[in-house]
Amino acid sequence: MKAVGFYNSLAITDADSLLDVQLDDPVPGEKDLLVSVEAVSVNPADAKRRVRTAAEKPHETPFLLGYDAVGIVKSCGVGVDGFEPGDRVWYAGDANRPGSYGEMQCVDHRIVSRAPKGSSPESAASLPLVSLTAWEMLFSRLQVPSDERPFTLLVIGGAGGVGSVTTQIARKLSNATVIATASRPASSDWCCKMGAHHVVDHRDLVASTRAAGFEHVDYIVQYADTAQHWDAMCELIAPQGRIGTIVETPDTLDISKLQGKSAALMWELMFTRSLFGTPDMQRQGEILARMARLVEDGVISTIETRVLNGLSSATLKQAHEIIEKAAMIGKLVVRY
Repeated sequence: MKAVGFYNSLAITDADSLLDVQLDDPVPGEKDLLVSVEAVSVNPADAKRRVRTAAEKPHETPFLLGYDAVGIVKSCGVGVDGFEPGDRVWYAGDANRPGSYGEMQCVDHRIVSRAPKGSSPESAASLPLVSLTAWEMLFSRLQVPSDERPFTLLVIGGAGGVGSVTTQIARKLSNATVIATASRPASSDWCCKMGAHHVVDHRDLVASTRAAGFEHVDYIVQYADTAQHWDAMCELIAPQGRIGTIVETPDTLDISKLQGKSAALMWELMFTRSLFGTPDMQRQGEILARMARLVEDGVISTIETRVLNGLSSATLKQAHEIIEKAAMIGKLVVRY
């Protein structure tokens, strides 16, 4: 099959940062689906793994990135239930296995669901990873109320992919007052389109949030820069509140700042279930199935804002260059 991979961790401007390669078609193992990939979303995780995984030692075989995909099931391995060849599916993949930068991919059926009907492959591809991250953050990590109890939620990085879906889910499936951060008119407008009640400036987070009328907030989700905003988050979080982040940092955080408020810091990594083969792996398939229904019913909107075409190193290099500028609104998708 045709694929795009790399051997060495190089700057994206280097000619060998991503390479066109030919590989054997993957063979589905137990519980696997073999999927013919139609479209992928390019995430910051793709660029991070490109620059980190072979920084000291080259990969012996081409390393395939890609953690969002939509495609057609070609065959099913032993032990697969609920899928058959011809199904269009979506998923965010498994960081332990070859990614979706190829014509074909094997994926455990427990972390897959049918893609939303009526959505194009490129539209659907904008959602799996960010949907799982947002859903797990809100309902598994922070455990926000899903009934009519009101609460306040501050979304730092509101115009990005995860922030966009977090805002939509919180607005549609809870009684949240959503405050999103943005610093440009375009990103502010996008946050409002996603459903944010208020938009504040992350460059002066405490003053901007309080100017909007909020002395403290019940929950904070951090999708931008944990260390940069740590002091502000500790000041803004309500007593007994919860902070969730997906952004690792080499800096030391003074977590004792949360002690007086009995506040909690929670980590979310969408790959945890598949990385460790947790007993509840199938929960990700269930979440994606729920999201598919919400998209079909018009409750949740897809968030693709830019689409590139073609499975090639040139196309994916362009995508990585865009992602590394960290200025994307919504999601960048590549249609194969």
